[in-house]
Amino acid sequence: MEKPNSNLGLWRTQSDQLAETLSATMKSQMSNASESSQGAESVGTHSRKPSRQMVLASPGRSGSTGKNTHIRKTRSAQMKFDLDDVGSGAALSRASSASLGMSFSFTGFTMPPDEITDSRPFSDDDIPEDIEAGMRKKFHTEPTLPIYLKFTDVTYKIVIKGMTSTVEKDILHGISGAVNPGEVLALMGPSGSGKTTLLSLLGGRLADPTPGGSITYNDQPYSKFLKSKIGFVTQDDVLFPHLTVKETLTYAALLRLPKKLTKQEKEKRAADVIRELGLERCQDTMIGGSFVRGVSGGERKRVCIGLEIIINPSLLFLDEPTSGLDSTTALRIIELLTDIAETEKTVVTTIHQPSSRLFHKFDKLILLGKGSLLYFGKASEAMDYFSSIGCSPLIAMNPAEFLLDLANGNMNEVSVPSELQDRVQLGNSQRETKSGQHTPAVIHDYLVEAYETRVAEETKKQLMVPTPLDEDIKSSVGSMKREWGASWSEQYSILFTRGLKERQHEYFSWLRITQVLVTAVILGLLWWQSDVHSPQELDNQAGLLFFIAVFWAFFPVFTAIFTFPQERAMLNKERAADMYRLSAYFMARTTSDLPLDLFLPMLFLVVVYFMAGLRQTADSFFLTMVIVFLCIIAAQGLGLAIGATLTDLKRATTLASVTVMAFMLAGGYFVKNVPIFIAWLRYLSFNYHTYRLLLKVQYETISPVIDGIKLDSGLKEATALGIMVFGYRLLAYLSLRRMKIH
Repeated sequence: MEKPNSNLGLWRTQSDQLAETLSATMKSQMSNASESSQGAESVGTHSRKPSRQMVLASPGRSGSTGKNTHIRKTRSAQMKFDLDDVGSGAALSRASSASLGMSFSFTGFTMPPDEITDSRPFSDDDIPEDIEAGMRKKFHTEPTLPIYLKFTDVTYKIVIKGMTSTVEKDILHGISGAVNPGEVLALMGPSGSGKTTLLSLLGGRLADPTPGGSITYNDQPYSKFLKSKIGFVTQDDVLFPHLTVKETLTYAALLRLPKKLTKQEKEKRAADVIRELGLERCQDTMIGGSFVRGVSGGERKRVCIGLEIIINPSLLFLDEPTSGLDSTTALRIIELLTDIAETEKTVVTTIHQPSSRLFHKFDKLILLGKGSLLYFGKASEAMDYFSSIGCSPLIAMNPAEFLLDLANGNMNEVSVPSELQDRVQLGNSQRETKSGQHTPAVIHDYLVEAYETRVAEETKKQLMVPTPLDEDIKSSVGSMKREWGASWSEQYSILFTRGLKERQHEYFSWLRITQVLVTAVILGLLWWQSDVHSPQELDNQAGLLFFIAVFWAFFPVFTAIFTFPQERAMLNKERAADMYRLSAYFMARTTSDLPLDLFLPMLFLVVVYFMAGLRQTADSFFLTMVIVFLCIIAAQGLGLAIGATLTDLKRATTLASVTVMAFMLAGGYFVKNVPIFIAWLRYLSFNYHTYRLLLKVQYETISPVIDGIKLDSGLKEATALGIMVFGYRLLAYLSLRRMKIH
């Protein structure tokens, strides 16, 4: 029983001796390296190379002091030391832990310094770039028109309409500031302080109601030409979930880049952006959404940034680009923005609560509180400014947290200015809380007054200085005309292809196909081989024809209703960036649905027609299919019109239900003798016209009057359906125009 214990003690002793020997040797080498480095560096800066080129000596051997780097490898444990870890505690820890319970020996070999790089498994170029993992190459963009952004005394009000009264609410109170090319301006403040409103005003995305004050770009007011020079990344990631990263950026490049570039050059630009943003690994992955798995949050945010920087903008606005991201990914996003700014771009971003590492990346800072300006200036000087007015943190804390506490009126663990103390003692004690602390309103008023008296006037004087640019460059901002990136036909083609790729997953889902097939089989079984040879046998089969007319009117209406309400955010975003004309989008959106909408009815009719034993001629079959297609397109137009007119889905669904029910009741099957004062409703019903056409195709050779309906040539019914096809779509287009999308 003692022998194992003695062996264990021996092993531990050997391990301790090994650790002591390694520690002594490494300390000696570090000392020598430090002395040599001090002699070599005239400014006293220690080089990191000697610590990486140390000698590891095995017990009983002396370390070499030559120029070569010695690395000892274990053959028994097959341990590998990372070159960057040698000379640190990591190597010693690994060696000590590996020596427990096993015999351990070092075998040395000599490697020249010029072969160290070759011995690594991968070079820097071989390792795939991954921004989220910390490997990131510097982002490079081409220079463009420099834009100096200035804004003075910017105010903004909104009108809140109540049941009995109308109230104006002030959102911004006289905000002034400036940002130049090469700088990153951060807008900070608590929730509801007006950050997003100010960002939208500066980006030209908010014009109703008209803001007060002055916003200039190279001393010129905002013009539509600037749309092609401004990139705006919204807080919400508005993307198509079923498109891949590559497809998303490629379509944006084809639509937004100038006409002078060829399709191949635009696609190459999209590939360059993918590479620069480190998205190569996920370029063939779908974006994803609520019900579709896709890329990660950081990758989604980089895709949104890529959609804007693909046009190489002079101005880049971002609304909380780090929301929902971990601290490391957020840091990579901000570093990306600083790289973009270094190429003479002007970057403005809102930020909610950055870490200290993020905070120090910003060049300028605007701190907002309840819509008022609490600080504008260099981010690095913010703490000094608040110290000068008597507000200093009593403990070490993140500068961003300190500033947000002040903006919220929270003075915990912050020194209280004597001026604020005196103000309370002289007569404002009624505004003091029971705990003896000052209310947020008092603190807010003090901070606003301090900025206005100490800094505001000087800032406004600096904003009055003319922009250091030639007059020709200044005037070019307002004089150049807006240009589309593609012709109308090219826009239509691109949007048509994009629409097919995006919605094919929805239309060809197993759930929808199963729904249609099961309904068709049930109908086929209920009307199994119901051959009609006399007028007396018509009543039974006429019910089937009416159901077909109702089913393929109801189904497309409630599918098309969701089209524009669901895509309104995307439409607003892309139209605000002048990606395409509204007419090109509308035509592509409505026509790209047709091939998808007609696949399921064709499948439905093939099953029902032959199971139910309808008229067995080729003409009758294809005419029946054409009539159903006309009904579907007309019903789809009604759904588009309702969805475009009422963008609220609940109201749109309610209106569609009432309309479809009224059209169904007036369709001519349930009520034969409709009162004259409501008889006009049948002529608006596509069910009525579809039902009459189906009766004519199936039974025109049997009887001229079917179920009380006189069959004529069918020209009036076909014309009515054609008018509905175009009329409802025209109404939908005019409703979209009414939305006043910029």
